[in-house]
Amino acid sequence: QVQLVESGGGSVQPGGSLRLSCAASGDTYRISVMAWYRQAPGKQRELVAQITINDRISYADSVQGRFTISRDNAKVFLQMDSLKPEDTAVYYCYVRTFVFREYWGQGTQVTVSS
Repeated sequence: QVQLVESGGGSVQPGGSLRLSCAASGDTYRISVMAWYRQAPGKQRELVAQITINDRISYADSVQGRFTISRDNAKVFLQMDSLKPEDTAVYYCYVRTFVFREYWGQGTQVTVSS
């Protein structure tokens, strides 16, 4: 089992920055992928960025060049710069293990509005 605790959401004006953090606990040695997803009202949940245990990184086209994912052992971070109103969503931390079990954080609200 893996438990995830997120922090760092909030409200910011367009062009601003936020940093999300997610701390994993439990069977963290089993983790193979850490990622951030988001879900806006009325839309499907989408992958924002992911990082593997070998530090292979990928981003959604919509955030490429503005968001940066990083990890430090059992923590994963999402630095969000140049935020736009369309980035408004609930952001979820996600972890997948080597045996393909998936775990989700509780979600943290990010609101970008003037």
